[in-house]
Amino acid sequence: MQFLYSDLGQLNGGEIVEVTLGSAANVRLVDSSNFSNYKSGKRHNYYGGYVTSSPFKLNVPRSGRWYVVLDLGGHSGQIKYNLRVLPGLLPSAKEAPLSSVPSLVRDREVPPNQNDDNIIRKYDVFISHASEDKDDIVRPLANQLQLNNLKVWYDEFELKIGDSLRRKIDKGLANSRFGIVVLSKNFINKGWTNYELDGIITKAVSGEQILLPIWHKITKQEVIDYSPSLADKLARNTATFTIKEIADEITEVIKDH
Repeated sequence: MQFLYSDLGQLNGGEIVEVTLGSAANVRLVDSSNFSNYKSGKRHNYYGGYVTSSPFKLNVPRSGRWYVVLDLGGHSGQIKYNLRVLPGLLPSAKEAPLSSVPSLVRDREVPPNQNDDNIIRKYDVFISHASEDKDDIVRPLANQLQLNNLKVWYDEFELKIGDSLRRKIDKGLANSRFGIVVLSKNFINKGWTNYELDGIITKAVSGEQILLPIWHKITKQEVIDYSPSLADKLARNTATFTIKEIADEITEVIKDH
């Protein structure tokens, strides 16, 4: 049986072989031993098959020497083709881990002031949120954190119109190692200015991020419209992370600190 082939040389696993055909043909990607078996008419393993539309892409499964073989399965005709080797796809983009912002986690023991005794932070996590979001996200998140053996304080942080946001969060940070603010339309509608909220999430002097925003049922554009600088802070979004995934990541970073 007549066939055409191209010796691709040494390829790395994950690279992509793109074949463009003038008409339908059998396309096989084979390694050296299977190329020898193919030429001898023996059983062989290959990647590919009968290709009717192009360009057709084949992923190189492992590093080694590879060949592309083309034939018409014994039928008459002419094969015209071009091929090229493309770089492999990059790994899926991942958001920065919480551990990349060490200022999010505070020590359990607070160093004493002059004549004061050491203060021990009683809680691992506090959650600042609008009361309207309690059933939808806050209670499930708190329950999952508790299942992960963390001590959670959130009932006193149902923020209502007229509350002092800074006072509530300062109190939470004083008693907890990790702070969360559930950022939603309900939260924004409480009327706090973007300057106030951004200033609470970031220390004014050092610029360190000290609260983790969890975006809930709010788009990035809505966050940008509210506060462009807040949109750049490391956050988690319930649209792309499950509550369990968020809780597990928070648990891991706290226990590693």
